[in-house]
Amino acid sequence: MSNPTHSPSPEQLAALPTGVELCYQTFGEPEAEPLLLVMGLGGPMTWWDPEFCRMLADRGFFVVRYDNRDTGRSTKVTGRVNRRKIVASFVGMKAQTPYTMQDLADDGFALLEHLEVGPAHVVGVSMGGMVAQTMALSRPGQVRSLTSIMSTTGRRTVGWQDPSLLPLLIASRHSREAYIETSEKLWKLIGSPDYPGATDSIRERAAETWDRGVSRAGVMRQMGAILTQPDRSRSLRSLRVPSLVIHGTHDKMVHVSGGRATSSAIPGCELLLVPGMGHDVPHELHETFADAIRRVADKASLR
Repeated sequence: MSNPTHSPSPEQLAALPTGVELCYQTFGEPEAEPLLLVMGLGGPMTWWDPEFCRMLADRGFFVVRYDNRDTGRSTKVTGRVNRRKIVASFVGMKAQTPYTMQDLADDGFALLEHLEVGPAHVVGVSMGGMVAQTMALSRPGQVRSLTSIMSTTGRRTVGWQDPSLLPLLIASRHSREAYIETSEKLWKLIGSPDYPGATDSIRERAAETWDRGVSRAGVMRQMGAILTQPDRSRSLRSLRVPSLVIHGTHDKMVHVSGGRATSSAIPGCELLLVPGMGHDVPHELHETFADAIRRVADKASLR
């Protein structure tokens, strides 16, 4: 069990030079090793389970979780990306988007600078893994270790998404109940078959997500950044940051080939494949993942 004294700080807003305000919380002691948690598509920081954050704090980290731009209580930027452009990008056609994966990475660095901590360990899930990889590549001296969870390299031939999920991802959800219903359908499709989550908890999380602020246009803008990201396969080969890749074998959102390709590209990267895990972080695996993140972080201290 985690230490109950490692409770989250109050939610705060950081005004960043990137032009956005990010809502964030911290766990643990500011003197501990900084660890930045980066969430995925449309996901606020509250999708990082507080119990998991406390487990990380117990392992010697000063944990920072935050709402990406266009999610939760962070800035909702301008710029429209319509469904037609998303579908076109999904099949490989070029499209311009309001911001890029690098912009999201720069947000992460700006938040660390605002907090006056760093270099930091960076842990990202799904789109957050793409952001974390981009951070490690663009400023490797500012990233102590990299953990990429159920993510991919940006190459189209790996880490593909089951096409049947696209209608749910871009569906119009104009009311709280519609958002909860669609979220429940989606998580039942992409969740871990060997670690089924309770329907009540899925609905509760969806309700909390809606109440903190949901932007359908923001999700589309994030999807645009994902679908127009570069292929990092070659550049990852030059990375010398201690790295860990975690991926479930039953992931429908990002096929496990994305995790395997990421691990293969990064020299010395540890690969943790989890049978029966889908596109979520089951409570039953929190201890395993926290231990693995600590393990890769310890490699940074040996460099």
